[in-house]
Amino acid sequence: MKRLVLIASGALALGVAGLLSAPATSPFAAQAAPAQVAAVQTVIFSVENMTCALCPVTVKKAIEGVAGVKSVTVDFDAKTATVVFDPSVTNADAIAAASTNAGYPAAQS
Repeated sequence: MKRLVLIASGALALGVAGLLSAPATSPFAAQAAPAQVAAVQTVIFSVENMTCALCPVTVKKAIEGVAGVKSVTVDFDAKTATVVFDPSVTNADAIAAASTNAGYPAAQS
C-alpha cells in the first residue's frame, strides 16, 4: 500500500512539474496580453504675458486641465511651455486655447 501511495505521489509530482515547465505554446500556458504603447506628442509653445513668478503656475494649471495632457513644463525665463500630450485625445490648438483663456496667449513655436 505504501508503495502504491509513493508511486502515485511521484507521478503527481512529475505531472505538476510538467505543467509548470510547459512551453509557451501549450494550451496550459498563460496568455499574455498584447502590450499597448501610448503614442504621445511633445510641443513647445511660446507663452506671452508672463511677468511674475506666479504666471507659470497659472499657465501650467490651465494646460494640465486639458484632457490628454500628460505633462507640462513652463520656463518663465524663456517664456515657453513644453507639453507632452496624447494626440488621440487633444491637439496643440486646444492646449494653446487653454493657456490663452487663462490670460496667457500661447502659440506653437
